[in-house]
Amino acid sequence: MTNAHEVFPASRAGHLDGWLRRFMFQPDRFVDRYITSGDRVLDIGCGPGLFTRAIAKKVGDTGMVIAVDVQEEMLEILRKKAQKEGLLSRIRLHLAEPESLSLNESEQIDVAFAWYVVHEVIDPTRLMQEVFALLVPGGRFLIVEPRFVVSSVEFEETVKIAGNAGFQVTGFQSVHFSRAVLLKKE
Repeated sequence: MTNAHEVFPASRAGHLDGWLRRFMFQPDRFVDRYITSGDRVLDIGCGPGLFTRAIAKKVGDTGMVIAVDVQEEMLEILRKKAQKEGLLSRIRLHLAEPESLSLNESEQIDVAFAWYVVHEVIDPTRLMQEVFALLVPGGRFLIVEPRFVVSSVEFEETVKIAGNAGFQVTGFQSVHFSRAVLLKKE
């Protein structure tokens, strides 16, 4: 399986962090279900930081969010927003390569988020392998994909690729207008 979808352009970043998305997905409440204070979290395809900033609030001063995107412009938008909100010290911005997260495997994380991004990834198999290597034993990986873009067949293929990388399906999650699965590294 290879990427058949284009990367959402940074020129339209406002659509990813507007009032409608905040209302629909309620990032603070959603993050509360998966993150605890002190966690090290990987936010893959962070964009302008709708979830990154909510995660940064939740992890507190002892946690960390690694915000990853392939577009430097998205990371710059996030940097400005996080700085304005006093959250930048809890966020590490990381520019990924188009075909790899380009993170060192010693970056052990507790939770990974991939919100509306796996369908844009060039090599989902490599992504799953990289995330699996980064997670601590018992670490969780939440994948959320847009129902209006990703077919059920395509989503099933993503879940299969995750399983082949070593993930166990914990359960399918209910997210408005989305297909979502919570995975775990045993």
